[in-house]
Amino acid sequence: MTRLRRFSMRHMWHLLEPIHALVYYAPEVSAELAKLGYDVDTRWPTYFPLRAAPFGPASPQLVTATFYSFAPGMVARYIPAAWDVASPAAVIEARTRGMDQVLRRLAGDVDLTEAAELVKKVALAADIAGRPLAAANASLPWPEEPHLVLWHAATILREHRGDGHITALLTAGLDPCESLVSFAAIGAAPVEVFASRGWSPEQWAAAQSRLFVRGWLDAEGLATPEGDEGREAVEQLTDELAEAPWSVIDHGRLAELVLPVTMAAVGSGLLPSKTTLGIRR
Repeated sequence: MTRLRRFSMRHMWHLLEPIHALVYYAPEVSAELAKLGYDVDTRWPTYFPLRAAPFGPASPQLVTATFYSFAPGMVARYIPAAWDVASPAAVIEARTRGMDQVLRRLAGDVDLTEAAELVKKVALAADIAGRPLAAANASLPWPEEPHLVLWHAATILREHRGDGHITALLTAGLDPCESLVSFAAIGAAPVEVFASRGWSPEQWAAAQSRLFVRGWLDAEGLATPEGDEGREAVEQLTDELAEAPWSVIDHGRLAELVLPVTMAAVGSGLLPSKTTLGIRR
């Protein structure tokens, strides 16, 4: 794969990720979850059910395995208790209602018909074998309105990429905590942002020690050249594993059509300026 094609895959992810991520931060979605009885004062009580609901009443073991970078104890604080508040089906309906509202507000009069058709075509072309989160979302019925088709397809594709990213991390021999430590070490986000994933200081330090012995970190906890190369190899493999479905459309045309919505999402102020995704604003 050429560097141009790798950039193309990453570029499309950067364009769609802000649209998908609105589900975790938009007040319209929070309001719908609050009606179900969820605590919406902090992020995590709704994050886990919002993302895991397509699985059905998922166990903490399933969520820990598929979300990968969260400490098991943190997941267990919210799952399965989230399903005592509302059923997964109710959560899916609530997130759809909320996303309908926020996308109508942000997209305004933008005609998303063609964009929705293109990104749906990509999502339908995505091979879901070995991709549990992508498969769970792909099993849901397709909405009819273009703005919701766009969001649903973006969600399938971001989870498709995320499932592949876990494969890349496993290929590199990075366990869940090491995956965060190595990412923080290259400056993807401050350590305190990654600490939100629930690992204790002792677990974080132990992962740093393992990566130091491996040659990925220096004595200050920063990435060595080997660590930089290792992380870039992870990102390149992630891009390669995400590539196949994108061959069915013209990337440039979709980028042109979806850019106004992406910019509206980024400019809304709803999304955090520092995240663990490593996407620059």
